[in-house]
Parts: sequence; structure tokens; C-alpha cells
Amino acid sequence: MAEIKNKQLQQAVTALGKAVTRDAEAIRSVALAIREDAQDTIRVAEQIASLGVDPQSVGETRDLANAMNAIGQASDAYSSASDTTARMAQAAVAQARASHDGIHEAVNRSPVDVSSLNRSWVTPE
Repeated sequence: MAEIKNKQLQQAVTALGKAVTRDAEAIRSVALAIREDAQDTIRVAEQIASLGVDPQSVGETRDLANAMNAIGQASDAYSSASDTTARMAQAAVAQARASHDGIHEAVNRSPVDVSSLNRSWVTPE
């Protein structure tokens, strides 16, 4: 197993947490844009219907709006799942800090000189 130090763990987990949060925000933004586009398409269908455009074109425009609404709803579900993932990533960051910073702090406060300690002695089996 590769050896990883507390500082490396903190950096990796923090970077992952930030990336997941950033991605969740991007997904939420795209979901909102899709819903807004679907509403605009519905308005276009109503406008072209009032102008007397052929019913088939109006129907196709409404079908497009319905498909976009379905995509918007799926995007909302995906956005919700990404929010949950982001919260879990933030919890992992907090847990890594709580678990490992306490160990690191205890070692730093210890009056015992561990610089010559054989690291294999404290390595978990």
C-alpha cells in the first residue's frame, strides 16, 4: 500500500470536496437553464399558435417543450443527487480533518522525541 501523509490526505480530500461542490453547482445551473428554455419554448408554441401557424408545427413545438421539461426534471433529479454527493464530500473533508488532525496535533504536542522511531512499529497491520 502506498504511504500517504496527513497533509497529502487533507489536500486530496479537500480538492475532491471542492471539485464535487463546484460540479454540483454547474449541474444545478444547467438544470435551471434547461427549465427556462423549456418555458421559452412553450411561450413560442403559444405565440405561433396565435399567429395561425399550421397545427402540426405548433404541435411539434409543444412536443419539444414537453421533451425539454422532461429533461429539465431529470436534470433536477441529477442536480439533487449531486447536492447529496457534495454534502457527503464535505462530510468526508470534515471527517478527515477531525480524525487525522487530532493525531497530527497529538504527535506535535508530545514531549517524546519520535524522530528516530521505526515507522513500521506504528504501521497498522
